[in-house]
Amino acid sequence: MEKQKLIQIFDRQANQYDKKREGPKVKQWRQQLLSDAKGEVLELAVGAGANFPFYPPGVQVTAADFSPAMLEKAQRAAREHRLDARFMCADIEELDFAAYSFDTVVSTLSMCSYDQPRMVLEKMKRWCRPDGSILLMEHGISSYRVLSAVQKALNPLLYRAYGCHHTRDIQELVREAGLEILKAESYWLDMVQLVWARPGALGGTGG
Repeated sequence: MEKQKLIQIFDRQANQYDKKREGPKVKQWRQQLLSDAKGEVLELAVGAGANFPFYPPGVQVTAADFSPAMLEKAQRAAREHRLDARFMCADIEELDFAAYSFDTVVSTLSMCSYDQPRMVLEKMKRWCRPDGSILLMEHGISSYRVLSAVQKALNPLLYRAYGCHHTRDIQELVREAGLEILKAESYWLDMVQLVWARPGALGGTGG
């Protein structure tokens, strides 16, 4: 999909994301994952700031998203939760930072929208300090054959409507990008993956 059209899809969804009331299980996953964030944090595709209530005290967050409407909601959420945050309106696939810029890199429910998710993961690896953490909560393809067949059948329609792929193998993408998985948990028939990773040795193709 052409990038500007994708941005427009997420701009249109900004109010919906802002008003969305997530169930207690999703909030629990966010809290469980983000309790390990520390220091200088980069959050990619921040959306409306759903993670902001769950960051530990003392972190400094750099929050990036390509949707101006989403960033407007996230800025308000940061004020509400008194989070030390700065914001960047940027396409994650074109964004770049110096190597080893962050203690923690966070992505939640965003790998579905990238044209090149492996490249984004390779960037995360490069931007994270060697002793830092990469924290992911992503959705993707189920390991249950019947359900995965349904996901594959519906994926083209869902992508056109919401800008979101439903058929990506998250843990496989993480490994292909050269990240070291420290811990992983799967939920909702393996459609949701929580991954705690670290950069490992720098290398790979990157972008």
